[in-house]
Parts: sequence; structure tokens; C-alpha cells
Amino acid sequence: MTVKFGVFVPQGWRMDLVGINDPIAQYETMSAVAQEAEKLGYDSIWLYDHVHTVPEPTQEPTFECWTSTAALARDTRTIRIGQLVTCNNYRSPALLAKMASTVDALSHGRLIFGIGAGWYEQEYKAYGYDFPDAPTRLRMLGEAAQIIRAMWTEPEASFEGKYYQIHGAINQPKGVQQPHIPLLIGGAGEQVTLKLVAKYGDACNIEGFDPEVFRHKFDVLRQHCDTVGRNYDDILRTAHVRVGLADNDAEAEEVSRNIRGDRPLDEYRRSIGLIGKPDYVAENLQKLLDAGVQYLIIYLMQAAQIEPVRRFAAEVMSHFKA
Repeated sequence: MTVKFGVFVPQGWRMDLVGINDPIAQYETMSAVAQEAEKLGYDSIWLYDHVHTVPEPTQEPTFECWTSTAALARDTRTIRIGQLVTCNNYRSPALLAKMASTVDALSHGRLIFGIGAGWYEQEYKAYGYDFPDAPTRLRMLGEAAQIIRAMWTEPEASFEGKYYQIHGAINQPKGVQQPHIPLLIGGAGEQVTLKLVAKYGDACNIEGFDPEVFRHKFDVLRQHCDTVGRNYDDILRTAHVRVGLADNDAEAEEVSRNIRGDRPLDEYRRSIGLIGKPDYVAENLQKLLDAGVQYLIIYLMQAAQIEPVRRFAAEVMSHFKA
């Protein structure tokens, strides 16, 4: 299959709207990147579900995920739109299913629904959410996935779990896509998360650019699919990769400054961000495809300037055209 590419819009969370001071201009920058990606042939645009910046909380803007998803769905016409990933604990799963169904209808069937267990403890506490331990958050995610799928497929959904209960919940409209909106579950945990993907997911997502890690995680996913009686090939395998296009080390320092924070460039390059010339980036992305990745979701540093979005399409995506 021909690989497809998604790209994140600059949302503020990774300090990628710094220097744009007016809130209207900030949103219009997000929208302009989304519309440009659509023109350039990207398959999808993506948002994070966070409310405070990283690598540390600041007063810089972070646009809320789901209201932005809805707005961008109406600012565009053909490109798909997803979240990497919705934090399960920030909204009830039944409400999330309803929100997703609404966005799928208003986008004419272009939503990819991404969800995960959540991790950003500072955000949870700042906004008054309980922050359960990781095993509890994962069990909650498992119940949420069942509720969401029921809301998308059953006339009236009921569920009695330890963490969530719904009683005859009606969800109309259910969205446009059939048999339902694609459900992407993010995370690489081998004992629980990838098992949830095998049980309930239409897609998985793993972050990074080490092909051996991806091979191993996909082997684990295949084993879980065998255990639960699921066809492994029915699950879309996606990768989330942070990319900076730079022709030399000075450019690499510049393009990655906001996202790195105080982390040295060499350290960041080794383990987190794929930063270099387009040919170097394309070569390393190909290694991920060779490891089993089918869909690449790119966080592109300095995307707010739009030119990197164009350059990536012209000089990286062009390597993968059939």
C-alpha cells in the first residue's frame, strides 16, 4: 500500500505559536496550515489534547483540542482530521462519542478518533481532575473504548463498569462513516495498551523513529491479535514522528529551539527528533515503513511558518509517491 502522511497543525502546546501575539492570528495560523496541507496532498491534520504547554507550563497559548477539531473541520473540505490523542479522563466517554459523531457529520465523514490513557499529571491537577495511577487509567481506557464503540453502533447503549456506567444512552446522529468512525488507540504499552488495540482499535499509534522498537511492538500487537482472535492486518499501524528540516547544525539548533527547551540538540536528535536534510529524513522514514509502519503522522517543527509544510511535501513526501 502507498504510505499516507498526516501533519500536526501548530496548536501552541509545543511552543509553536510563540511570537504570534493575537489570539485571532494564532487560530488563523492553525487554519492556514491546515488548508495548505490539504492543497499539498497530506491525507490528514492532527491536534494534541492538552491545555498547558510543554516542556513546561507557560502563559503561551494552547488551543483546546476538540473545539479546534470542529472549527478546522469546517475550514477544510477534503483532508481528514484526528487527535493524537484525546485524553480519556478529561471528558466522559459517552460525551466523547457524541462529540466525535457530531464532528464526523459536520466534516462529512473525515474524522479519525484518537484516544489514550493520559499522562500529563500537571494538567490533570491544575484543571482539578483526579490523576489515578497508570494501571487505573488504562482500565478506564478499556471501559471507555467499549462505551464509545457501543455509542457508535447501538440504538441505545448501556454499560455497567467499575469506572463508567451508561443507561440507554441515545447517540444521534452516529456520524457518517461506516461501520463507524475509525478508533485509533495511542500508546506502546505491551501488556495492556496494545492488547486494547487488538480488542477495540482500528488503528494504533507509536511515537519515535527507531525501526527496531516498531518491529518489536508490532510483533507484540500481532500476538495479542492472535490471542483475541483479531486479524492483525485489520489494524492500521501509524507512527508519530517529530521532524525538523535543516540543512546544517545551525539551522537544526534554530528549528528545534522551542520544542527542545533546555535539552541539548545532540541528545534530542538521538532519541526524540528526526532533524536534518530532506533526504536524511526520507531515508529514516523509509526504515519505519520497512519495519511495518503504514501511515506517518508528522509533527513538523516551525510548521506555523508554512514553508516547512511545503518543503516536506516537495522534498520528503515526493520520495514515497507510487
